Amino acid sequence: MFRSLFLMLVLLAGLLAGPYLSGRQGYVRIETANNIYEMSITTLVILFVVALAVIYAIEWIISRFLRLSNNTYSWFSRRKRTKAQKQTLKGLMKMNEGDYLKAEKLIGKNAKHSDEPILNLIKAAEAAQQRGDEFSANRYLIEATELAGSDNLLVEIARTRILLQQHKLPAARSSIDSLLEMTDRNKEVLKLAVEIYRQSKAYQALDNILESVQRSGLYSADEFKALQTETENGLLDEKMNEEGVDGLLAWWGEQPRRRRNELDLKVALIERLIDCNDHESAYEFTLDVLKKWGDNTPLSNALCTQITRLQPTDNSKLVKIIEKRTKNADEKQQCAINRALGYLYVRNNEFEKAAEAFKKVTACPAQLESNDRMMAAYVFEQAGDKVAAEQIRQESLRNAMSLKENV
Repeated sequence: MFRSLFLMLVLLAGLLAGPYLSGRQGYVRIETANNIYEMSITTLVILFVVALAVIYAIEWIISRFLRLSNNTYSWFSRRKRTKAQKQTLKGLMKMNEGDYLKAEKLIGKNAKHSDEPILNLIKAAEAAQQRGDEFSANRYLIEATELAGSDNLLVEIARTRILLQQHKLPAARSSIDSLLEMTDRNKEVLKLAVEIYRQSKAYQALDNILESVQRSGLYSADEFKALQTETENGLLDEKMNEEGVDGLLAWWGEQPRRRRNELDLKVALIERLIDCNDHESAYEFTLDVLKKWGDNTPLSNALCTQITRLQPTDNSKLVKIIEKRTKNADEKQQCAINRALGYLYVRNNEFEKAAEAFKKVTACPAQLESNDRMMAAYVFEQAGDKVAAEQIRQESLRNAMSLKENV
């Protein structure tokens, strides 16, 4: 618009000034090597305007052509993006349906033209992995890494998840360790870390992130408690298997007070000490647990089970505590406590007292364990009660026959 106005003004100025200069205008002489051009000023102005008009016309034609090309390119680009979006949505639906081959083709083929090509490549990698094509999965991940550049948290999470699906635990462990250094608050990273550490039995590494896992809210209170118990028991097994009794006790002494005051964990420690044949240490911890548990607090079946396994040099203190406990125990506790007391009496060769305890145990058939009848028969026989011993053996035989018939 401005250019047209400028040309019109120049032409108008030439037309107005022409008559004024017609009587005294002189001329313009342009001389080259071989030619001489002479013209009036008015003619020069008109030629100048025409030349500008030609230049502007050429420029308009070129810009119009380029704009048309750009619009054509934009139209094709929009068409490709729209098609990619539709194909991606269709691919995600196929993935949910379990048709991973079709999903991979739909999502991966249109990755370059989608709004989020990195997400497309990640989903294509997951689809390829689901159908067992590790090569294609790794290829998609490499393409996604090239596109993501330095901001590749999402790609690394996908890579770690796929490594876990491929059962490549060492590689997955290395990858999750790197991710935790990048961010130890990302919920998806923490969830993957828990799964990888549990499968690889890396309980020390799992213990290091338990606090972050608890703060993240990934698990309910009961689920987190179960995870914590699994981790702590795993640590006990790890120390016992690698460093024996000395290493286990040294590790326990280094734990924070909160952990050392967990009675259920202390019972688990007692179990490991008995497994290592360190009955004296297990005995001391058992006495400590009973003192902290209190006289009015029901004993856990796990602790009673470990008491039946104890073989210390002198168990007199423990016998007195358990005897006191049996007087205050309710019906649910009677069987487990009398069983523990009966085994303690047997260790001391006090078979008459043991027989009284096992009579109370066998009086609770719903709570009997597999070895209770066999042990009761042995105790009754040692105590001189042959009739009771034979009766228990007959009951044990009838139960065995009943089980065979049910099978």
